[in-house]
Amino acid sequence: MAAPALATEYPPALGPADFLPVDAKQAAIGQLLFYDKILSGNRNISCATCHHPAFGSSDGTSLGIGEGGVGLGPTRTGGTGHSRIERRVPRNAPALWNLGASEVHVVMHDGRISRDPIYGNGFNTPAEEWLPPGLNSVLAAQALFPMASEREMAGGTEENEVAGAVFDRIDKGWPIIAKRVRVNAEYGPMFVAAFDHISKPEEVTIVEIANSLAAFMSLEFRSFDSPFDAFLAGDTDALSGQARAGAELFFGAAGCSGCHAGARFSDLKFHALGLPAFGPGRTRKFDLIARDVGRMGESDALEDAYRFKTPALRNIALTAPYGHNGAYRTLEEMIRHHLDPDAARADWTTDMPILPEVPWLQPVDFMVRNDRFEMTRQAAKRDIFIPARTDAEIASLVAFLHSLTGTDSVTNPPFGVPDSVPSGLPVDRP
Repeated sequence: MAAPALATEYPPALGPADFLPVDAKQAAIGQLLFYDKILSGNRNISCATCHHPAFGSSDGTSLGIGEGGVGLGPTRTGGTGHSRIERRVPRNAPALWNLGASEVHVVMHDGRISRDPIYGNGFNTPAEEWLPPGLNSVLAAQALFPMASEREMAGGTEENEVAGAVFDRIDKGWPIIAKRVRVNAEYGPMFVAAFDHISKPEEVTIVEIANSLAAFMSLEFRSFDSPFDAFLAGDTDALSGQARAGAELFFGAAGCSGCHAGARFSDLKFHALGLPAFGPGRTRKFDLIARDVGRMGESDALEDAYRFKTPALRNIALTAPYGHNGAYRTLEEMIRHHLDPDAARADWTTDMPILPEVPWLQPVDFMVRNDRFEMTRQAAKRDIFIPARTDAEIASLVAFLHSLTGTDSVTNPPFGVPDSVPSGLPVDRP
């Protein structure tokens, strides 16, 4: 069927040609590694723990519980004894959908990992010149950093050799992890078969591990088969009347597509939304205030304070809660915040985020809200000014966002969750 003539200007379709090339054998290794806790310092957490398909490639919580926690998703606990967590992960776990697209040149809420020749290895990252060369995408570069994070996967400095090495320098833990993987009797031969430049397992480095993880994430979380995609292809019945009305608002009078632009629905830029503040935040090393300064933490530019990267919206209905800190549980709440940030901040209460109960952290979870100067600074920084919308229009926008949910790409992905992994460690399941 030929695409119909449509009055509204819609984005271009997303398709296979929009993605970087991926090797299927490398992706098969990446699938196992993604679910294998061998990559963590204490062998107790995997990439999938915080980016599980059961939660839309996120974790279903506002602020995650990383290394030291027990369980999966909103029921995950802070652990017990000496290994219990000391802080929550400071930001909402970002979804992984379509991060293998060739246009993606920057990742993370504050953009601290990006394609850039500044250090001679192709990327600007927290590892600076110590990032190993040979990474084939910004997604591969990103895959390295949870392994080097005490709160995410590395663990405490006195708990294991990886964390101790990372404490010395950010890149020192990666060779230890690579050796764990390559000496495994199953992983080693798989790398030899998948990489032309690898002739024996001893040659496997963290670069091949990261490239494999990126290949898997690119294929597994690739989604462009939503009802809206069918609509773009010419099936005008693919959207309900309400969703069609929402699309016309989104790309028209409501102005949503000004930031949620293109086939992935993100301009890959940074904007201040004035979201309610809570949690430990992520700030600059010399800043001792429990707050999140956003993009400024990477750029050190004052004008970037409290700005965060525009999230892509495909499969957004699967990835609640929303915002860089998961401040809102529903799409409706998030839309209403966009329309009137001041009123939304005033109405926001501390029972709205999804925070697994960690009794010893509760006194500090909302500590920043007692700092009236910081709250004033954050409220004053605002980049969005959207005209008010009726309840019916908001419902239409929500219906449109639901129409961005993939079909087979979500229910029948290329790989899925493996029954087991080569290390023999347990695979996280809901």
